Amino acid sequence: MQTISIIGGTGSLGSGLAWRFAQAGNKVIIGSRDAERAAETATDINRKLGKDLAQGMDNDAAAAAGDIIVLTIKFNHQKSTLAQLHDAVQGKIVVDTTVPLVPPKVARVQLPPEGSAGLITQQLLGENVQVVSAFQNIAADSLPGDAPITCDVLVTGDSKDAREAVIQIARASGMRAWHAGPLANSVAAEAMTSLLIHLNKQFPGAHTGIKITGIPD
Repeated sequence: MQTISIIGGTGSLGSGLAWRFAQAGNKVIIGSRDAERAAETATDINRKLGKDLAQGMDNDAAAAAGDIIVLTIKFNHQKSTLAQLHDAVQGKIVVDTTVPLVPPKVARVQLPPEGSAGLITQQLLGENVQVVSAFQNIAADSLPGDAPITCDVLVTGDSKDAREAVIQIARASGMRAWHAGPLANSVAAEAMTSLLIHLNKQFPGAHTGIKITGIPD
């Protein structure tokens, strides 16, 4: 059984992914700047599951304990969080869900000079970390509960094996996930998030996503 640590795991996306990953039988560590809040989130997941697969820790301990690290943090906290966790994630797969949203105009595509948040993560963590970009286009509100997830996940990264590891986690958790090429292609998935936010604003209550067509299941 692999251990997946979710940094920022008490937020809506982080806790939602933690729930889905734990449902699939993975051991999940909820990481947070507030270890007590992380423990509360883990307890809630275990109560709903009826088994103890989740544990709460502070972000540093979570990063050190996980086999695969998932970043579910806001863009304005990205660089400081990566600096803090740099040493703990060396030699691991780091899955970056970060989207470069710039309030208040979050429905407008505003990519960073480096190209994408995923590329920033790879640059800051170095070549000994396999960075994979994924899960940006999943509406966080669609993750809690047991309802089917009807949108697809684009998975980008420079290591095909690392991408495949993340794809297998996503598929086991009830999501359709696809190899979407090198990490440079994360630009497209990150930019798409702002378009989806715009659509959600146009249609209140919607949980828009993307779906790849033309490929047999």
